[in-house]
Amino acid sequence: MVGFSLIFINKSYKYPIRDEVKLNCKLGKKDMVGNIANNAGDGSISSSYQRQTVLNLYNSGISADIISLQLDIGKEEVDKIIETANTEEERKKISIRQASDTPSLGSFYLDAVVDLDSAIKMAQSRVWKALKVAPEFNISFKETQNVLEKFAKSKVTLVILHIDLVGSTRLSMTLPVDRLATIIQAFTQEMSLMIAAYGGYVLKYVGDAILAFFVAGDNYDLYLPCINAVYCARSMIKVMRQGINPILNQYDYPEMSVRVGIDVGENVIVQFGWDALNYVSDSKEDKNIENQTLIKKPHLDILGYTISIATKMTALAQPDQIVIGQSVYDSLDDSQKSNFRVLPVNPEVWNYVSENTGNIYRLYGSVE
Repeated sequence: MVGFSLIFINKSYKYPIRDEVKLNCKLGKKDMVGNIANNAGDGSISSSYQRQTVLNLYNSGISADIISLQLDIGKEEVDKIIETANTEEERKKISIRQASDTPSLGSFYLDAVVDLDSAIKMAQSRVWKALKVAPEFNISFKETQNVLEKFAKSKVTLVILHIDLVGSTRLSMTLPVDRLATIIQAFTQEMSLMIAAYGGYVLKYVGDAILAFFVAGDNYDLYLPCINAVYCARSMIKVMRQGINPILNQYDYPEMSVRVGIDVGENVIVQFGWDALNYVSDSKEDKNIENQTLIKKPHLDILGYTISIATKMTALAQPDQIVIGQSVYDSLDDSQKSNFRVLPVNPEVWNYVSENTGNIYRLYGSVE
């Protein structure tokens, strides 16, 4: 049996706070080796579990010598596991840095090149066709997943945009469900097209809401992703007012409005299961089912404080209003800041604290 003490450094604050937590760790060989055996069904699982156990202990501050002793494995093997993990982590950081530095649509100022008048006219045409004939929803998540794969299992700075349709509950009580579905599909398609036009990516659809993101990567200059997200939100509101609502009026449907919340912060890209895809070769010989290949692709999602904040901010917005967080506001230039005012919020409703100031995280609402 071995006893030792650890000192953990709390890294959740800008200035590390030492939390001296003495752990009287009684690590018994039989217990830990037994746990590995119990959690391992075969050789490959045993190896994977042992590797993860070594890394967990090492990352907790336990030396390689003690890990070797307690897991009853050679010191050289422990060192090799740690060295391999460090190499993989360094390669991942390089990959993320390269992905962040690679120019993308979102790394340019896009409001100057987006033809909003044409977008409004095309939206009118598509919505009219959807209500008259049938909706066409042609949005793919391929680009979104490709971007997320570059940052898989890593932290990345993202601007999160959450847009919510106002009045959909009232619509659901007055319209047949199939007509409601058509309107919601038309709305989500037009908003998704605007997100793509401004260099953003649709993460998911949640009922009548859309969650999107703009990549900031390791670039500490947040101006471009923030300004693109803000202009995107403004264009969304214009498309709703001038593109979608006039067509709805023609069919005696009530007009709709939206609320938008935007914030920026660090997030982590995580994997939730796998997506199974059938790959079919272009050659005639491989067209039969026997020659199709099943491809597994990781299903990736975003976790982070920023998504929760942006979603809650949206609920505080008035119809056709944009609410942005302090971090987004600080990234804008003076001319853009003039379009926003501090949003007075009851502390009982909004009590989130800024990491930078230690005060309540300020919100700003758009003004016309």
